[in-house]
Amino acid sequence: MTAPTRVEELKVIAEAASVELAGASADEALAWTARTFGESWIVASNMQDAVLIDLAVKAKPDIDVLFLETGYHFAETIGTRDAVDLVYPDVHIVNAAAEQSVADQEREFGLLNRTDPARCCNLRKVVPLQRMLKNYDAWVTGVRRVDAPTRADTPIVQWDDRNGLVKVNPIAPWSDDEFNAYIAEHGILENPLVQAGYPSIGCAPCTAKPLPGADPRSGRWAGTAKTECGLHG
Repeated sequence: MTAPTRVEELKVIAEAASVELAGASADEALAWTARTFGESWIVASNMQDAVLIDLAVKAKPDIDVLFLETGYHFAETIGTRDAVDLVYPDVHIVNAAAEQSVADQEREFGLLNRTDPARCCNLRKVVPLQRMLKNYDAWVTGVRRVDAPTRADTPIVQWDDRNGLVKVNPIAPWSDDEFNAYIAEHGILENPLVQAGYPSIGCAPCTAKPLPGADPRSGRWAGTAKTECGLHG
C-alpha cells in the first residue's frame, strides 16, 4: 500500500478537526494549531487591526505573520504593520510581494485596479499568497461569518483545497460586538483608518468609505460587482 502524501495527511487532519473544533474558542483553536503544526503555520493579516496576531502570540510568540505587500496600500496600513513589528517584537512579519513592481505592472497593463480589478487582485494578492503558503502546512485567517453573506458558513477549521493546506479561522463565530470588545479590553492596535470611517480596508485605489448605514464591505470595489479579492474563495 502506498503511504499517504503530506497533502493527504493534512486533509485528514483538517476534516477531523472541522468536527472536533466546531465549537472551539479562538484560544483553543490556536492552541490546537500550535500543537499540531509546530513551526509550519502562518497567520495572515491585512493590518486592519492586530486582533488575530494578539491571539496567535499566546499560542506561539514568534509566529510568522503574512502581509500581502501589494504596493497599493494606504500609508496608515503600512504604519500599522510597522507598529505591529514594534509591539510584538518576537513576531516575524513575512512580506509577500507580487513578481512585478507596481510601476512595471502599470507600464505593461495600465491601471488594472480600474480596468480589471479581479486580475489586479490575482497578480498582487492571490499569486503571492499561494507562493508563500507552499512553505506551510496551515494558515490562520481572521475571516468572520458576519463579514459577508459569502462567509456565513465559515468553519473554524477547514481544508483549503485551492492552496493545498489546512485553513484555521479561529474568530469565525465572533460578532462585531465581541470583536470590538476584545480590541477595547486588550488595547489592541488598530489601523487609524477604522476610526476615520473605513470599516473594511483594502488597497487604497479600491477602498472607499461606505455610505451611512451601508454594509461595512460596500466600500470595497465600490461601483463594481466585485465583493471578494479571491483569497478566500
